[in-house]
Amino acid sequence: MIKFGIIKERKTPPDRRVVFSPQKLKETVTKFPEAHFKVESSKIRIFPDDAYREAGFEVSEDLSDCNVLLGVKEVPVPALIPDKKYFFFSHTIKKQPYNRDLLREVLQKNIELYDHEVIVKKNGTRLIGFGRYAGLVGTYNGFRGIGLKEGIFDLPKAESLSDLDAMLHQLDGIEVPPIKILLTGSGKVARGAKELLDHLNIRKVSLKEYLQEGFEEPVYCCVDVLDYNRRKAGREASKKEFFSSPEKYDGNFMRFARETDFFIAGHFYGQGAPVFYSAEDMKDPDFRIKYVADISCDINGPIASTIRPSTIAEPFYGYNPTNHSEVDFKEKDAIMVMAVDNLPCELPKDASEGFGEMFLKNVIPAFFNNDKDGILERARMTKDGKLTKRFEYLQEYVNQY
Repeated sequence: MIKFGIIKERKTPPDRRVVFSPQKLKETVTKFPEAHFKVESSKIRIFPDDAYREAGFEVSEDLSDCNVLLGVKEVPVPALIPDKKYFFFSHTIKKQPYNRDLLREVLQKNIELYDHEVIVKKNGTRLIGFGRYAGLVGTYNGFRGIGLKEGIFDLPKAESLSDLDAMLHQLDGIEVPPIKILLTGSGKVARGAKELLDHLNIRKVSLKEYLQEGFEEPVYCCVDVLDYNRRKAGREASKKEFFSSPEKYDGNFMRFARETDFFIAGHFYGQGAPVFYSAEDMKDPDFRIKYVADISCDINGPIASTIRPSTIAEPFYGYNPTNHSEVDFKEKDAIMVMAVDNLPCELPKDASEGFGEMFLKNVIPAFFNNDKDGILERARMTKDGKLTKRFEYLQEYVNQY
């Protein structure tokens, strides 16, 4: 028997998501009777304690008797229990300075850390995450911002709605103006954004049509890395080479910036890749982008108008391209920026249910089949107080003062 604990989210601002809903936990123990679950009491979780009790699970303040502890966001250092296995988004794999102490403490307390972000297939494709919901909510927020900026419709905040269906229902009452919408990316985030665009019955057009034609209706186009980057020296481009050697490529995004009103950034951006547009690019009189939903949210990076993250409470700010400064997003010449970096928190119920489904399908079986596909092995960052081989590159980061 393996005893799993569902931990309380302690990070500020509060996060109401959870790895497993009560119903998904019931399904899990039906499929894997050797799995035993205990739930840490929480006043903020989207599913109340009583919902877990009614589903037949023990709710407690003490999870010290559990072997494996499952959470969503980083666990504050004082709350870490030594000698346990933990699953959560640690936000350390890119050497984020603000979580260095967390990784040090994990090593010091002999914790086996498994990061949700590196639960991947052998080829590196992620198996679990909240990307779909980031794409859905980020795109909804983008339209909400357009409505507020232009005074053409007034959508409620996604966090004030009960679930995804309620959010989509709100969109049924708006009329999208004849704008050209560009969506970057090909993963879960982009697919979530596309799902929302399709719900709005916005017509998808080809890259050639998008760049060459004008439209009297709203349209959108999906593009990937080789559409907005080109190989230097005229050699043949490949995605594999782009991701391994981005320095061999130049950015080619401006041809889209001259044709786009609303830019939805749903891509993954790798270090060293060409930028999408710079502060200087935005001063070009032909630069057309007026609204940006930056779901990828890389600050001071590839999208120069994203100068800081925004919040669920205040999701929009304006960017003045003339002097590279922040202004009210409703100002006439301001580019509206939506750069909330925790978008799935706005749909905690749906996001939790979707996450639990992926976790049950892809991770739980590995505990009971001797990890035959290497799922756990690839995701394990620490063991016996040391970084595992795959994550030894973080040693210098851990040692830094």
